Amino acid sequence: MFYRLPSSVRRRIVRIIVPKYLVGAVTIIRDAEAAEPGRILLLRQPPGRSWGLPAGLLKRREEPAVGAARELQEESGVAIDPDDLTAAVPNAIVHSKGWVDTVFTGSVPASTTPLIVDGGEVLEARWWPLDGLPTLTPNTALLLGIYGIGPLASEASR
Repeated sequence: MFYRLPSSVRRRIVRIIVPKYLVGAVTIIRDAEAAEPGRILLLRQPPGRSWGLPAGLLKRREEPAVGAARELQEESGVAIDPDDLTAAVPNAIVHSKGWVDTVFTGSVPASTTPLIVDGGEVLEARWWPLDGLPTLTPNTALLLGIYGIGPLASEASR
């Protein structure tokens, strides 16, 4: 019976019934010049007690890689072409609080890539060695753990 309804009515019914998710884009950016174990770019945002990854919500109808590149540049000053970002595996992380993060990886040479922050949304951007990460936000620690990085990396593999 549902499929006999006009498509506009079906779409309205689905939008009412199906839960809505916010969709964000996250980038894990490595220093292309760093020796093993490597370094990643982290941001300290207000209130400034711990560090996280460049991330933000996608704009309406924005392609995830485009949104990831946009947020990276807005928050850290790092400009990267969306085509130079690689979809992480897994690419989408569904959070229990009602949002979905699409995750991308990339690399830039830290020595020639200036980090620029606005002091409002982002207090500080810095390259951190993978074997010496600072205190991470809970969401960042969980997300990095999925990709085998950080203090929760061993828990994610269980």
